[in-house]
Amino acid sequence: MTPAELQTRMRTLGLPAYRAEQVFRWLHGPGNGGMGAVKDPEAPANIPAELRAALLAENPTTALKLGPVQKSADGTQKMGFHTHDGRTIEAVLIPDDDEERDRLTLCVSSQVGCALDCAFCATATLGFGRHLTAGEIVQQIYWAIEIAGRRPTNLVFMGMGEPMHNLDNVTRAFTNLLHPWGANFSPRRITVSTAGVVTGIDKLAALDPRPNLAISLNATTDEVRNFVMPINKKWNIETLLDATRRFPLAHGRKLTFEYVLLADVNDSDADARRLGELLGDLPAMVNVIPWNPFAGPQFRRPSDARIRSFQELVRASGLPCYIRTPRGDDIDAACGQLAAREQAPIPLTGRRGESAS
Repeated sequence: MTPAELQTRMRTLGLPAYRAEQVFRWLHGPGNGGMGAVKDPEAPANIPAELRAALLAENPTTALKLGPVQKSADGTQKMGFHTHDGRTIEAVLIPDDDEERDRLTLCVSSQVGCALDCAFCATATLGFGRHLTAGEIVQQIYWAIEIAGRRPTNLVFMGMGEPMHNLDNVTRAFTNLLHPWGANFSPRRITVSTAGVVTGIDKLAALDPRPNLAISLNATTDEVRNFVMPINKKWNIETLLDATRRFPLAHGRKLTFEYVLLADVNDSDADARRLGELLGDLPAMVNVIPWNPFAGPQFRRPSDARIRSFQELVRASGLPCYIRTPRGDDIDAACGQLAAREQAPIPLTGRRGESAS
């Protein structure tokens, strides 16, 4: 429940309004190692025992159970979670390469599996399981705080699932994470990424405050994007970019466009130049993500020289362009690798089955 819904619930129980704040702090506050009542509903709380018992009887907490936590050589940590109905999801803690910046990013999941069939993504191979509840979303953050021993500085909805397909629960989680009674995050520190669900972008644009927006673009022509991201057949590149132009941005903020680089698919000089032309009128930045391999698709990661050349050509158009160094790829925690299952050894083969050189 959001704080407003809790206030309504307290009124229906004939209780004073201040009880809503007490209940919210019990659920979301810093007690119990940052977990609130998520970890231990029976822990001491500043609400009457009768009210706590009544709330738990009415709506028992269904906490995520922490599964394996894997740590990469680069410090990235992948957390596995088990839901009350036996599903498995993952979230990833990513420390910054630059220790002076002291950033810690948490990559959050919004669904079990994913309904979209992006050809380069391991999560897509799972199919769609179900939406995560707002509670299951925020619990990932609270568990991350306990495991890291500190708050993440940035939250990115770039884990398992398409956030716009579960926008009601993502919005509820966003509302609760911002609230000063709880985690009190800044909206400027939260980013929601989408594969291009235009209706979701428009709904997100109506929020006030709203999170940052990231678009997984990954192609510069409809033909190629239809191949790597079938959602493009419903909302093509032109329609998608029109939606981003409607998205209100706070002063100094930019749209982020993610571009997974696939050798001989979307990494040509012509693609780099077209990318600059497509995004040239937008307040945008581009994150180039060299493909992170997993067992199955016949893609290849481009060479380092090709990656740098692509970046330079995009920058020549005037767009800020950054190469996202793979983080946690040795534990299948990098972008596009989350599948909540054991992965077989990965053959780095070409798109048509030829051996990678």
